[in-house]
Amino acid sequence: MSAVPRTARGTRTRAKLLQAAETVFASVGYHEASIVKITEEAGVGLGTFYLYFEGKQAIFDEVVEDLNRRVRHAMTDAARSAGTRLAAERAGFRAFFKFTADHPALYRIIRQAEFVSPGALRLHYTRIVNGYIEGLKAAQLSGEVREMDPTVAAWALMGIGELIGMRWVLWDEEGAEPAQGARPDVPEEVFEEMMQFIERALAPAPGAAPGATGAAPSAAPGAAPRTIQAQEGTAQ
Repeated sequence: MSAVPRTARGTRTRAKLLQAAETVFASVGYHEASIVKITEEAGVGLGTFYLYFEGKQAIFDEVVEDLNRRVRHAMTDAARSAGTRLAAERAGFRAFFKFTADHPALYRIIRQAEFVSPGALRLHYTRIVNGYIEGLKAAQLSGEVREMDPTVAAWALMGIGELIGMRWVLWDEEGAEPAQGARPDVPEEVFEEMMQFIERALAPAPGAAPGATGAAPSAAPGAAPRTIQAQEGTAQ
């Protein structure tokens, strides 16, 4: 559990601790991290830490949740103005790769969560997928996406983005992480190849009518962008 600050100053201090914890967990790993290292990085006293967090596990879980919230907001904001589901996919993936390049701690900390806090790991992925599923369902109803299991498709698409980002953003050509500040974007030819693969996978079957999934009446044109906004609802 963590305490909610009652003042603006407290909110700023708590945010400094979260940022410091993200830096420390990403640089030395959970087991080598300590509350002392986190408070030193944040520039606050040791006692101040316990005003907001019960311990190292509590702030780790909060860092995972914070990263999750920020990456979902980045993707949602990028896709909000897209006119079609495929345009929303393109914008969302670009935003994800940019966030990964700007915040490489996302990969490092989420992979630590597999062993440190499995519940936080599961929550991270399911929050992303749940909004994705709703978007795919609505796009099926409007005829933009072929009939398929939206849950399987959402997990598959998330896996594509995560592994493409890990290979071309997090690693260099030799498989090592590049120097700090030298994070590349996904090469344009890689991005386009990935999007062609996704577009072929999602494209409606030739001659398929809107609403062919039979789940409900067809959505009005423009439903896909609104379903991206539904993802925002899970990002609170």
